[in-house]
Amino acid sequence: MGTVTIGVSIAVPEPHGSLLQERRAGFGDAAAHGIPTHVTLLPPTEVDASLLPAIEAHLAEVAAAGRPFPMRLSGTGTFRPLSPVVFVQVVEGAEACTWLQKQVRDASGPVARELQFPYHPHVTVAHGIDDQAMDRAFEELADYEAHWSCTGFALYEQGADGVWRKLRDFAFGGAVVPPQAGHAERGSIPAN
Repeated sequence: MGTVTIGVSIAVPEPHGSLLQERRAGFGDAAAHGIPTHVTLLPPTEVDASLLPAIEAHLAEVAAAGRPFPMRLSGTGTFRPLSPVVFVQVVEGAEACTWLQKQVRDASGPVARELQFPYHPHVTVAHGIDDQAMDRAFEELADYEAHWSCTGFALYEQGADGVWRKLRDFAFGGAVVPPQAGHAERGSIPAN
């Protein structure tokens, strides 16, 4: 069967996902249109294709134990000089993302792996482009805000063309969405 490259992530919903993807492309990031806007739970990982059913079963168990939670993005950050990345910060929901990624990568599961860097939930808006464009991304999105209720995550596979395609969605087991998440999803901005 061979190997495939997979990833697990929380999709940034519309209209936020398309907007950030277009901005990423506008900064000169050639990979922008091949990568849906997301918060990573499992970075690109090469696995034997025969393991996909076991991986899907594992992810279904992780999702069943999860509950919807509010997500809020606000402002920018960077991993430079360690890694050539500018991102939009996850300022609400980071703890839940951290818990989820630990469950996805659990040593008893089919995608146990160590990370190259400590986990830090974020939404990449520029990667591996020239410093001037990275600075522009950092500055132009410094006031960016988005809110929604996270109700699950998805499994993706990277094609030979470098494009990431969704294989399956995994909805959380709990149906209760915190009230503040519902308000944010409709576009209201909570008072700070």
